[in-house]
Amino acid sequence: MCGGCSRRQQGAEGGPGGGGRRPGCGAVLAALALAVAAAVAFLEGTAGGVSYAGEGWLHECAKWDAEGGRFLASTFFGAGVAELRAGEAEERLVLADPDAAGRAALGLAIDAPRRRLLLVYADRMPRFGYAALGAYELGSWRRLFFTRLDVPGDSTLPDDVAADEDGNAYVTDALGSKIWKVSPDGELLGVIKNATFVQRPGPRHNFVGMNGIVYHPNGYLLVVHTSGGDLFKVDPKTETVHVVKVKGSLKRGDGLELLSPTRLAVAGMPNRLVESSDEWETARVTGQYVGPIHRIGSSATVKDGDVYINHIVGFGIGKKKTHVLARAVFSPVAEAS
Repeated sequence: MCGGCSRRQQGAEGGPGGGGRRPGCGAVLAALALAVAAAVAFLEGTAGGVSYAGEGWLHECAKWDAEGGRFLASTFFGAGVAELRAGEAEERLVLADPDAAGRAALGLAIDAPRRRLLLVYADRMPRFGYAALGAYELGSWRRLFFTRLDVPGDSTLPDDVAADEDGNAYVTDALGSKIWKVSPDGELLGVIKNATFVQRPGPRHNFVGMNGIVYHPNGYLLVVHTSGGDLFKVDPKTETVHVVKVKGSLKRGDGLELLSPTRLAVAGMPNRLVESSDEWETARVTGQYVGPIHRIGSSATVKDGDVYINHIVGFGIGKKKTHVLARAVFSPVAEAS
């Protein structure tokens, strides 16, 4: 509260002066409110891309389905998937698996060669005991499998998913610092654990751990650690882990999208463009896009050659909220000397 706002004004002799507020306090609060509104309006104006109406406050992940001509977004507390077709202003719910009712839908991936969607399910916070992966046929939305990943007694937060060329799926655990591997037909094949995934001890550096994940066509995974800002190169066959030496910060990095074998988009606060010329032994942050940062960038996807950033937070009054897929225009980042 503005200093002295609730104190009564004093008369010339120190007695009560009638109970009015200090004349400048209201003006200060009004100016502050206008400044906040102006900042939000400016950030909203930087979004470009697509704004649309959707159910609920949170949409964790969105990907462009090129063959289907639509964005597909996980509805978080809705525990489902909604589609947004080009030119439309409102999403349409296409998937709500009854076995996932009461859970949260987080990361998703489009396995284009097999025309299926992979969707990660987690417990609603503050519970951290449930983890599952569902696979669904694109178009008919017929369920192909629904696999539980959690072990009784474990604390876990499944977050994102990627698929390799054989159809194996890899799911990150943001709380347990591990990666589950699931076969094309839904069998849990194992868990990739490595002490390298925890580069720094303590909750401050591991509050949100293994997060965004992509499969590189040369046979390895790239995974970002949100709190620590580390990028890992993981061989899914040998389970060896290498810390990519990155020039620039990837702290608060979330969803990943591989733009080419040498370029990676990292959604987050802010969104970053990362490049490597040596098979991701080393890398450098070469671009940055802030956008509507108050909405929190959470995933990245590519449509017609442009990078779109899904923002997890929707805004609005009423049941429908306005959600944003911002077209990212990355500003160059000068290389540190």
